[in-house]
Amino acid sequence: MERYRVIIAGGGAAGIFAAVACAEANPDCQVTVLERGKDLLSKVKISGGGRCNVTHACFEPNELVKNYPRGHLELRGPFHRWGPHETVDWFQQRGVNLKTEADGRMFPETDDAQTIIDCLLKAARAADVKIQTKCGLIAAQAKPNGAGFWLTLADTQTIECEKLLIASGSLRSSKSAAICRALGHTVEPLVPSLFTFHIQDPRIQNLAGISVANINVSIPDTRLSSRGPVLITHWGLSGPAILKLSAWGARDLHAMRYQFPIVVNWIPDMPGKSAHKTITEIKKRHPRRHVRSKTSLPIPHRLWERITRAANIDDETIWATLSKEHHQALAHQLNHSRFNVSRKSMNKEEFVTCGGVALKEVNFKTMESKIYPGLYFAGESLNIDGVTGGFNFQAAWTTGRLAGQAMGAG
Repeated sequence: MERYRVIIAGGGAAGIFAAVACAEANPDCQVTVLERGKDLLSKVKISGGGRCNVTHACFEPNELVKNYPRGHLELRGPFHRWGPHETVDWFQQRGVNLKTEADGRMFPETDDAQTIIDCLLKAARAADVKIQTKCGLIAAQAKPNGAGFWLTLADTQTIECEKLLIASGSLRSSKSAAICRALGHTVEPLVPSLFTFHIQDPRIQNLAGISVANINVSIPDTRLSSRGPVLITHWGLSGPAILKLSAWGARDLHAMRYQFPIVVNWIPDMPGKSAHKTITEIKKRHPRRHVRSKTSLPIPHRLWERITRAANIDDETIWATLSKEHHQALAHQLNHSRFNVSRKSMNKEEFVTCGGVALKEVNFKTMESKIYPGLYFAGESLNIDGVTGGFNFQAAWTTGRLAGQAMGAG
């Protein structure tokens, strides 16, 4: 039976980053990556529309953790040791400069995810990391007394290793989840996170592509609320505000079978957050202007027309003649537009899962299992997920780095 020093199950962001960290920490440590598919770093390739949203320009750990619905408490310490600043430096030292966009997302200056892939694989080759594709891990058994692991591969080959890192991405694969359970770990239920909302409503029908810079969206009778840009799509609503809401409400929305109401406040930043006050001010300034004509409100004109129509205001009404009834109806539409969500959709080609190995069973100083010595976890195999904007990759870099260094040091 072939024996290995360190086996890393998963050739994604966390796995490759951990492999490099381990091999660089201990050049004499044989590191082998097993990837089930034929391609490495497949999620890196498609992320950010093919540009790869490497991380986020949020360099204060206490602020950074606020972007993780699950894992925010456990990640505070790791982010002090390896956060976005260290990630940016790591890539820069290897010839890849990152740029920061207005919303804080960070991409390679090339705007090409292949730049990140090439950098990671070059670093792996330089550190003499061995990589085997089309070679997935299908079963694992711990040896007695912490002596290592017996592993069964997809080709039915059985091997031994001293240390094992599970970095196989989301545990949606039944084999990955079964491996973690077989090694004594609890797998928190797996449900989707970061998804868009299907909504059929005349107020947004045929307005695909229109965006509003800042709204507040909430779910009645819950504490779930989110704020940020929203994008109208062919099927409903998307954009950061929606994606954040789906992340923080992942388990609740799953329990609702993705059928629930949402309430949208289109003008949360207006004085007093009151549409009544805003409407009164517009009436004073533009009494002879038609209500449906363009206003100074931060709402695209076509959407504004739909909102006024939903308030039953006809085309000829001017602000001076707006009735009290229509005033109240318009204010309600601006502050409390209610929509019914019928189902969810994946966010582009990206898929993030809520759930994974229970965090209380992992030492977040080293990412080592508290149940079996020599067993480690990194990336999405853990019950950690972030909102959109580069936060999930940062968790992968951080947990992968800490796990790799710990394996190399032992």
